[in-house]
Order: sequence, then C-alpha cells, then structure tokens
Amino acid sequence: MRVGLTGGIGSGKSAVARFFSDWGALVIDADQLAREVVAPGTDGLAEIAALWPEVIVEGSLDRAALSRIVFVDAAARERLNGIIHPRVRALASQLDDAPAGTIVVHMIPLLFEGEYWKMCDRTVLVMAPVEMRIARVIARDGCTREEVEARMSAQIDREIARSLATDIINNDGGLLTLEQRARSVFTALRAV
Repeated sequence: MRVGLTGGIGSGKSAVARFFSDWGALVIDADQLAREVVAPGTDGLAEIAALWPEVIVEGSLDRAALSRIVFVDAAARERLNGIIHPRVRALASQLDDAPAGTIVVHMIPLLFEGEYWKMCDRTVLVMAPVEMRIARVIARDGCTREEVEARMSAQIDREIARSLATDIINNDGGLLTLEQRARSVFTALRAV
C-alpha cells in the first residue's frame, strides 16, 4: 500500500512518520531526498547555482538564503520545484520497492500541491493549529514569524488539503495524544 503523508510546516508530520516507521512502515522522506538531490557535486546543485549563485556557499547550498528568495517569489519557487521535484520523484521510485503487505509511506510536504497524491492508495494529512505550528517552527529553525508565515502561505490551503485527504490526524495536543491518533490511523491502514 502506498500512503502519502503530508501536513503544513510545523504540523507534526515528521513525528507521525517516526511512529509509522516504528510500527513497520517503510517511510520515504521527500525532504531528505530533496537534500540529497542538491548535495555538493550534484546536477541539481549546479542548476540552482546557475540561477541563484548567491545561495551557494563554499560549494554547498545555503538553504536559508534560497528560502528567502523562493518563499517571496512564486516564479522562483516554481523554477526551484522544476529542478528538485523530478529528481526527488526519480529517487523515491527507486526506494519504493517493498515486500508485499508493506505500507510504504511517502512523506511529502507538498503532496497535494502536485499530482503524486493521485498515485497513492491513501493520503494522511496531519493538521495543527496555526499558532502552534508557528511556535514550533520558530523554536525548531530559529527563524522569524514572518519567515514561517511566508512558508505557510506557499502551502496549500488547509481546507483544500482536508478535502483531498483520506485520513486526518489532528495534532492539537501533546505527543502521547498524537501517538494515539497516529496509531488509530495506522491500524486502519493495516486493515485496508
């Protein structure tokens, strides 16, 4: 079974992915793959360097500098997605091969913004209150509220995402509550 796992920045999707992995799912993290396809020496990094040389520092991508560009410029974001997304999809397809009966979870922050969700048997959306998400990201990444809000505005509207998801996990409590809600969804996925 192929499951698309998504949620807005700071929603808790990574915690849900860890739970799913602990319970036997094969988790493929699109964010991790996105880092790999722009690692030093890759074609992806070379394409980014050609467009935005100012985001390359000592041969590596300065992700914060690139974020400051693409989260305020939709055209730049589309160009970046055109570089990264095909490479991530190709790499993910190489990892997607699993034994029969395995739940393969593709953790993709922009799942519903693209077409990949249509190739999934189920989609799981992790949702959390906006202020909680902002506080988590500021604490985790050390960025400003404005930077978090810019990233959030680049993501799909919550209600559209909700309408496309087959399963929703509300992350409005503590980690134990999240684990219980994730377990309930995972049990349902196993039963399909």
